[in-house]
Amino acid sequence: MKKIIIAPDSFKGSLSAIEVCRAVKEGLLEKGDFEIEEIPVADGGEGTVDSFLSIFGGEEVFAEVKGPLFKNITARYAFLNNETAVIEMASASGLTVEKEKKPMRATTYGTGQLILSALEKGAKRIVLGIGGSATTDGGVGCAQALGARFLRKDGKEISLGGEGLLELSEIDLKGLDRRLSETELLVLCDVKNSLYGKNGAAYVFASQKGASEEEIEVLNRALKNLAEVSEKALKKDYAFCEGAGAAGGLGFACIAFLGGKLVSGIDYVLKSADFENKAKKASLVITGEGKTDSQSLMGKVLTGITQKSGKTKVAVITGVFEGDEEAFRKIGVTQIVEVNKKHLPFEEILATAYEDLREAAKNIKTD
Repeated sequence: MKKIIIAPDSFKGSLSAIEVCRAVKEGLLEKGDFEIEEIPVADGGEGTVDSFLSIFGGEEVFAEVKGPLFKNITARYAFLNNETAVIEMASASGLTVEKEKKPMRATTYGTGQLILSALEKGAKRIVLGIGGSATTDGGVGCAQALGARFLRKDGKEISLGGEGLLELSEIDLKGLDRRLSETELLVLCDVKNSLYGKNGAAYVFASQKGASEEEIEVLNRALKNLAEVSEKALKKDYAFCEGAGAAGGLGFACIAFLGGKLVSGIDYVLKSADFENKAKKASLVITGEGKTDSQSLMGKVLTGITQKSGKTKVAVITGVFEGDEEAFRKIGVTQIVEVNKKHLPFEEILATAYEDLREAAKNIKTD
């Protein structure tokens, strides 16, 4: 019996990676009998907690924290083997948490509160996925929740959000939670952007979070000020480390203030799932995502899957394909199956997304 691995990302806004696995499996089993293994994956964004719970089991933990606009919300994370917490910053500080977008004020404070909750549960390792953020605050809110102080010239705390970084004059890390120094902090990050500048967090990502051109300029200046004040305080410049600009600068805060280490999100998830060894024993690997385009070639789930699948064929099932097929063949994709071939508006296909995906899965060649 042929073995097939289904290892998709979520279809953002419609189906979780677990639901994608189920729909594709149902479609395949209508074609014939296969040995199927489901490995829902993520690269550090939404779905990372679900992926680890699916792979390892564990406890789902809920915590009351502050959302991006400092409103009370309930966020969740996973606690595995009584020592490892897996946190998605998107759960507390993500774009989907609150309908209103205020990019100048959005804070990562709630993400820091999730880390604090994990420390209080006794976590010895924290795996923090930093995709899907609503914030451009340089990760300062996260550090504040963990005891760091970011001060104005008059000695008062700066205001929350990216705009507040313009007021920053002094950094005091003496109050940081001491448990951080005894805890391994692994940050899942698949972008290499700097904290500020033309390749930085504001210019590249802030428009996705609702920032106008004027606000982007302000946020870039604010992040530059954070970098300059931090360099004076730490005697080291972290602003141009790869990934410093991830999640609006949360990557920067993790390495500069919290002792974190940035690692490839998809590589870490696939290694945790022992994907490479499993792929060697399969005749086909099926991966997928809601939209596949040129960005899919830039260190995300699809790229990680093709790199770790070895000689095993890789099929992609996607909601919408807007890429160059030849470019995908070059990285090892043998077939692409599109669900929404007519490229109908998202609102029109949302209600039938699961059924449409299941039907499209029947078109995957398994020979």
